[in-house]
Amino acid sequence: MPSDDASALPSESVSPPTAPPAAGYRALLRNREFAGLYAGFTLTVAASTLSGFALGTLVDDRTGSPFLTAVSMYGATFATVLGALTLMSVADGKRPRRTLVTLQCVSLAGVGAQAVPGLPLAARFGLLLVLGFFQSLGTGARMGLLAEVVPASAYALARSLMNITSGGTAVLGFALGALLLRYLNPHEVFVVAAVLTGLGLVAVATTAREHSTRPAGPGRPGTRSDARPGPLPGLRRTWATNTELFSHPGRRALLLNLWVPNGLIVGCEALFISYDPEHAGVLLAASSAGMLLGDLTVGRLLTADRRRRCAFALRLLLAVPYLLFAARPPTMVAAVAVFVAGAGFAATLPLQEQLLALTPDPVRGQVQGVESAGRMTWQGIGAALAGGLALYLGPGPTITVLAALSATVTVTVLSRPFVARAG
Repeated sequence: MPSDDASALPSESVSPPTAPPAAGYRALLRNREFAGLYAGFTLTVAASTLSGFALGTLVDDRTGSPFLTAVSMYGATFATVLGALTLMSVADGKRPRRTLVTLQCVSLAGVGAQAVPGLPLAARFGLLLVLGFFQSLGTGARMGLLAEVVPASAYALARSLMNITSGGTAVLGFALGALLLRYLNPHEVFVVAAVLTGLGLVAVATTAREHSTRPAGPGRPGTRSDARPGPLPGLRRTWATNTELFSHPGRRALLLNLWVPNGLIVGCEALFISYDPEHAGVLLAASSAGMLLGDLTVGRLLTADRRRRCAFALRLLLAVPYLLFAARPPTMVAAVAVFVAGAGFAATLPLQEQLLALTPDPVRGQVQGVESAGRMTWQGIGAALAGGLALYLGPGPTITVLAALSATVTVTVLSRPFVARAG
């Protein structure tokens, strides 16, 4: 995410790397702190995949509603924007490790509560919103730590590895979820997810160190150094940094490119259970496998300049294959189309690089948390939009409409000139 005029954000420069660049994934994993963050992230993704698939299946069985099924799979993302707008500055606090561990404890409690048999659907949706709120804060804290435990030159490689792992874990998670649900009920699958969440908590707690070099409170970028502390300093700091973040057109263009196309295509994925209940796991796994391959290719094999030049084509690739759903293709053809489209998610890597290059060190966690929260919120918007349209059009036609909309906004609204200005 090469640069853009940084005048809209505070003027602190990005610190130079404190360690030599990592030569590859193995070199990254020799860093104990990164290995711990990576293991915790992997286990958290596995738990989230299993619990989301179990909840979507449970809601579909109870209600048969495409809207409620789609929202149950991605409803937590609606609450991530609340975290981004209120307390995201905790991601850049003096004790990011303690913050991350605390938030993962909250996540463990929430996943464990989903395992309670007989829990009303209203309570399950309420838990989704609570978990989504704290998940956004946890993502900001994790990414803030990541930017400190690896050198700046290895950041894109580290994000690539985590994205690849996310895709691979999701492939295995959806396949394992489909298998487990043949022998276990959804509540028992939630127990498995809770165990994985607990293991992720242990991985972070036993490896990560505190990084307390980032300033907080008065004197922090976006606040007056002589301001008196008030009852909601985290809220004020969050709003101050967010205002600076969105004040520059180039940064807004980057964020919209990261959010809107992805969200609409996730809306397509949210309809897989309603579209083909028998083979939904295959379609979800195919999408995750495509994302894994795309991130591996773009993050590991392409230079930063080539990644940036490929971003526009990748955003189109994300949408166009879904147009085949207009013809109601056979399952294997649909799976291939979804796999190819999944590679388009790799467009996030060059855009995230550009955004990081524009972000001063003291607010890296918050800005990355806002980016992640906005992307997840748009996934929730896409899922809700997909579920609502499917009530009238049916799942297949709705998938086609959302794919066409994603391609259209990519070409017309989120086109190359806007991102070029950000560079």
